[in-house]
Amino acid sequence: MPLRRSLVQVALPSWLSDHRFGGRIILPAVTAMELLAVQVQETWPTVAINAMTGARFLRFLEIPPGTPRIDILVELELQDNGAVLARLQTRSQRATLARTIQHCELLFGAEPPPPVRVTAPDPACPDQVGVDLAATDIYRQLIPFGPSFQTLVERLTLKGKSARGKVLAAGQTPTITSPALLGSPFPLDGAMHAACVHGQLQVDFVPFPVGFASRTISRPTEAGEHYHVEVYQQSRAMDELLYDLVILDQDKQVREQVQGLRMRDVSGGRIKPPPWTRTMRLDRQTP
Repeated sequence: MPLRRSLVQVALPSWLSDHRFGGRIILPAVTAMELLAVQVQETWPTVAINAMTGARFLRFLEIPPGTPRIDILVELELQDNGAVLARLQTRSQRATLARTIQHCELLFGAEPPPPVRVTAPDPACPDQVGVDLAATDIYRQLIPFGPSFQTLVERLTLKGKSARGKVLAAGQTPTITSPALLGSPFPLDGAMHAACVHGQLQVDFVPFPVGFASRTISRPTEAGEHYHVEVYQQSRAMDELLYDLVILDQDKQVREQVQGLRMRDVSGGRIKPPPWTRTMRLDRQTP
């Protein structure tokens, strides 16, 4: 299986500093996937970059404030079936010790994906509480990202096992690669925000995406457009929440979907939802 490694210098736009977790600027997962897709297409143009499986977001790639560019190490491994395993890494040098840090890996498929619609779980009990949250409140209290990543708009409606809302693919903010091969990164990022909010109304940690089973892009999203997002919780454990995500356009046509999005506490228990979320738990019953 051919293995190719390349060192890539990436210019960082100023808007990236709006993507923070725990006070640190971190490279968004959607951006990491875009960077890998570019390298895969340049190396093996026939590989279907719109079909991704087995994604793992292993470690934050932290960006020091004011950094104009970073060097990433991309490792591509062609599989026997024609798919490509892609890894995004960085190199760390401390004193005389150098090491490679792996941040993200996923498999890009060899065949175009068939159209599949994510199925919703069993509907919530009719007496379960529903919650509507304004997008402005979400970004002020639950997901403190800067303006460039405040992708959810209007209101997010949450119920026992689902969340539905609207996102805006920022029109004036350029993507980190040109053209954006996977479409605008903001709708998927916003769908993950919806899953994070839903999780915060269920558990005592802030759920952050750490991987997914599959991502299928039927038609890339476009900058400047509004999209509908649907989030369905498939399972809930003490340390992990599992979601399926669907992004639809204004004609309710599926543009992309993610199955098996894994969300965990990545702060080591240091970051928790605000206390008021305990009074709005989605699994409580109406009187």
